[in-house]
Amino acid sequence: MTETSGPRAPGTDAPTCYRHIDRETWIRCQRCERPICPDCMHEASVGFQCPDCVREGARATRSGRTAYGGRRPANPALTSIALISVNVGVWLAITLSGGRASALLPYLALRPEGFCRSGSGVYTDVRSQAACDSLPAVSSWVLGATGGAPWQVLTSMFTHVDLLHIAFNMLALWVLGPQLELALGRARFLALYLLSGLAGSLAVLYLSSPYGATVGASTAVFGLMGALLVVGHKLGGNVTPILGWIGINAVITVVGSSFISWQGHLGGLVGGVVVAAVLVYAPRERRTLWQVAGLGAVALVIVAAMVLRAVV
Repeated sequence: MTETSGPRAPGTDAPTCYRHIDRETWIRCQRCERPICPDCMHEASVGFQCPDCVREGARATRSGRTAYGGRRPANPALTSIALISVNVGVWLAITLSGGRASALLPYLALRPEGFCRSGSGVYTDVRSQAACDSLPAVSSWVLGATGGAPWQVLTSMFTHVDLLHIAFNMLALWVLGPQLELALGRARFLALYLLSGLAGSLAVLYLSSPYGATVGASTAVFGLMGALLVVGHKLGGNVTPILGWIGINAVITVVGSSFISWQGHLGGLVGGVVVAAVLVYAPRERRTLWQVAGLGAVALVIVAAMVLRAVV
């Protein structure tokens, strides 16, 4: 059972108000979690807040800052619109250049390892384009992230082939993105999106078939689901709807695991939870410094793991 922290009244286990130490209380501030008595309670959108957090929130509002330190966006849907535009643009380019036969797809899709295709068959033990070109039969090198195309860990997040695939992903982005940008601010939301997608790509590199191709923004979208869960829990809100949404998508992923990348979904979800935790649980004192250091550490771990996958 979770125990409320704070000063204790003499001779009792009940905590006391942090401003009135002679008053027992079991009510906590939803932001800082310090015990507060009825005289110190200020009703918030969810639960109650202490006077200090109310003052800090008022200062943040006046200074145009979100609760977690980001600049309050005038249009919280703007970043989502930009991301959707990039995804749709890439989809149109692939569709107009041949769809699944498009020459763009091998460059943009995430394939953990490259392989050599020749008139004599497919060679998965050939590890470089130079070695492929040296084969006697006419051959072609199929790019892989660890075989000469490291950009695929990023470009695959913006790549779709099927109309339904991009439609579902962009709808989810449109629903989740503005909520998180409003809570976090534009720069922090964009960092969340990109790091979640890269975490999904990392899981694909380690857990997927070495020569299969993975595409789609769902690595980042699952990260947004995980982030919304963390933010909702931090605010003390009802997270049942987002848990239900994650559960439904998890079932769809498992049922369709023959053509859906559960690896990318899992990696993106975990990445989103970690990044959101860094952002919303950073200490208020020097919050931005803590957030930048935390996000930098997450990015460093992801990149280091990708490099390790490429060289081992």
